[in-house]
Amino acid sequence: MQKLGMGQAVNQALREEMHRDPNVFIAGEGVGVSIHVNPMFPTTGLLEEFGPGRVKDTPVSEAAIAGLAVGAAEAGLRPVVEIMFNPFFTLASDMIVNHAAKLRYLSGGKSSFPLVVRIKSGAGFGAGCQHSHNLEAWAAHCPGLKVVMPSTSADAKGMLKSAIRDDNPVIFIEHMGLYFAPMPVPEEEYLTPLGKADIKRQGSDLTVVTWSGMLGPAMSAAQKLSQEGIEAEIVDLRTLTPLDKETILSSVKKTGRLIVMHEATRTGGFAGEIAAVVMEEGFSYLKAPLRRVTGPDIPVPASPPLERFYIPGEEDLIKAAKEIV
Repeated sequence: MQKLGMGQAVNQALREEMHRDPNVFIAGEGVGVSIHVNPMFPTTGLLEEFGPGRVKDTPVSEAAIAGLAVGAAEAGLRPVVEIMFNPFFTLASDMIVNHAAKLRYLSGGKSSFPLVVRIKSGAGFGAGCQHSHNLEAWAAHCPGLKVVMPSTSADAKGMLKSAIRDDNPVIFIEHMGLYFAPMPVPEEEYLTPLGKADIKRQGSDLTVVTWSGMLGPAMSAAQKLSQEGIEAEIVDLRTLTPLDKETILSSVKKTGRLIVMHEATRTGGFAGEIAAVVMEEGFSYLKAPLRRVTGPDIPVPASPPLERFYIPGEEDLIKAAKEIV
């Protein structure tokens, strides 16, 4: 297999889908020449290949970018627009939440509204709270939106291709830290289904549900726990909505214990939704109280030492695991 960072995998997916379907186009701040000149970034080289008619640099207005996507989808195109940082979703949320998410419902299912909103996320770059706050739970709270957060380059490519072909609006969130981590990606054509979690590691003593940038720390923690006789099963959620309850509940039934780990802040985070699902539908499986390992309820610091404190790590997961095993 080829080895690609997530940004390169996204680039391949975009290129392949643009060749396959002339209705697919890209728009966003700097997606052409201004920003994406690094070969590890998702839209590098696409302007030169497809031209300014299909790779559109936009004004610095997330509301305008989202409005462009909604209008283009209604007109029969398949837009893929980029929101540069996750907190900027708030500026685009009117068109996404009040229009994109509801238009197919309001048509009685007769109309399709295919659009993908790619969002960069993740702390760890000293960029401060206005750029690093993870808001996936906000998007997941809105009916009508599919929310995807891949953890590997292979999943990013396969799931983005599926998202572009989907007839519903998809929020596709990419952790920037994974742009620079080469991972194996199949070279042949493939699609990865939305709404299906993936068990990245088998285990018998506890289930760890995680996604995006937290998969790496979770896998590392599982290796260390294994040396102490604790076998953790790692469930990579991949898609928040629609939620793959079956895989989560099946794993918890097997292990009897649950930890949910995400980088976003704790209160109102998506870990709470997963915890509620397990309490409502799998309470009898539990041998011990479940745990959440999350970011603290503070804005993401810009100071490197404080930012390292903010981001959950493998030691936090190991501590939680030992408390319940």
